[in-house]
Amino acid sequence: MSDVQSSIDYELIFNQAPVGMCVSRHRVIHACNRALAEMFGYRPEQLVGQSFRVLYPTNDEFERTGARIVPIMNAKGHYSDERIMKRASGELFWCHVSGRGLVHEDPHAAGIWTFEDLSAKRPVTADLTPREREIAALLVEGKTSKVIARQMGLSPRTVEMHRAKLMKKFSASTSSELVHRLIGGGA
Repeated sequence: MSDVQSSIDYELIFNQAPVGMCVSRHRVIHACNRALAEMFGYRPEQLVGQSFRVLYPTNDEFERTGARIVPIMNAKGHYSDERIMKRASGELFWCHVSGRGLVHEDPHAAGIWTFEDLSAKRPVTADLTPREREIAALLVEGKTSKVIARQMGLSPRTVEMHRAKLMKKFSASTSSELVHRLIGGGA
């Protein structure tokens, strides 16, 4: 082992990282850095031992996201998306979330996760329902209504209904215009 490797303080790196980071066990925060706590409006000790549930706008979104990532993590070993999360103050914001499971057979058993606050370039500008938030996140990923329907266990017609409501809320006349506005492109 070189002198550089033996002198690396991994705990210091974790705590000083410029992005939010945490280690989880069964969707409970086991350790988190200051950047994660500050992003969500907590102190690190307030998040340790808490379910990821406290970071989601609703319990349904927490449950559905947890179920949605399992097959992807089982197949790839990692997961990444952009979704609307909730600060301690109740403010909703767009967040890029990436994670890797540490136990291949059980993605939720243990994991390492990073969180990046996207609110400066992508503000939440409309009052959306939980379902609209989920569909908006999948639209931003470039998924079609059929793929979203299959992934969420909905009918394509239901997804189209939510897409139409999103288009109205964002004053978008086309799907591409809607996605542009969802990613913070404005009018």
